Amino acid sequence: MTGRLAIIACDGALPGALAAADPQALAITLRGIPSPLQDRSEQHRLERIGALFDAMRAAGADRVVFAGALVRPALDPTAFDAEMTALAPRLMGALAKGDDGLLRTVVEVFEERGFAVVGPSEVVPDLLAEEGLQLGPAPDPAEEADIARAVQILHGAAPLDIGQGCVVAGGQCLGFETVQGTDALLGFVAQTDPKYRRGFRGVYVKAAKAGQDLRIDMPVIGPRTVAAVAQAGLAGLVIEAGKLMIVERDATLAAVRDTGVFLIARAL
Repeated sequence: MTGRLAIIACDGALPGALAAADPQALAITLRGIPSPLQDRSEQHRLERIGALFDAMRAAGADRVVFAGALVRPALDPTAFDAEMTALAPRLMGALAKGDDGLLRTVVEVFEERGFAVVGPSEVVPDLLAEEGLQLGPAPDPAEEADIARAVQILHGAAPLDIGQGCVVAGGQCLGFETVQGTDALLGFVAQTDPKYRRGFRGVYVKAAKAGQDLRIDMPVIGPRTVAAVAQAGLAGLVIEAGKLMIVERDATLAAVRDTGVFLIARAL
C-alpha cells in the first residue's frame, strides 16, 4: 500500500495547493527558505539532511514532492551531519552541471534512500495546462511570428540550461529568463525603451527545457505572471501544454480576462 506523501515546501502558491489536495501529507520546510506552509510544517536544515530522511521515514513517508521556488541557500559546512558530509562532494560536482544536473542528482539521492519522487501534477492533475486552452483575443499574424521566433530561441537555448521563458517583439528578442526568474525578465522588458519593439507589442513564451525532469522542475505560471505580462505591455503569453502548471487557476484566468491579454496553451 502506498505510504504517506512528504511535501518539501518552498516559496509560492504551489505548496498550498498540494497540501490542500492531500491534507494527510507531511509538510517539510527548510530553514532560511520562505514557504506558505511555514506555520504548519516540520522545519529542517539542509545541512542535516540525514535528520530529514529519518523524520520522513518516522512519519511513514515513502513518496516526496518538491514544490515552490527555491533559491540555492548558503550552507554552513560546520553544521553538516554525517549524511550531508558524505553527499557534499557529489552535490558540489552536480552544481557544475547547472540546475538540471543538480536537480537530477537530488532526485537520485532521495530515490536511493527509498523515497519515490513524484511531480506536483501527479498529486494535482488539474494543475497541468491543457492543450487548446485559449483566452483573450487571437494573436494576429505578427504575434504568431513572434511566438514562432520565441519557440525557436527556447529550443536553441535548451541544451545550455539557462531558462524557460523568452520575450519577442517584431522578431527581436527583448529578454530571456535566467536565474533571476520570470518576474525579473518581465520587469526588465517593461523598462526597455519601446523603440526596440519596432512598433509591435510582443509576446511571452514559456516552455520546459529539453530533457528537464518535470517531477522536480516543471515550469509554473500564476496570476502574478499574467499581471507582469500586462504591465510589460505585451499582447499575451503562450505556454507549453502538458508540461507547465497553472497555479491559482481561477485567479490566473480572471487576470487574463481583466487585463485583456491572451493566454494560449500549445504543444511547443
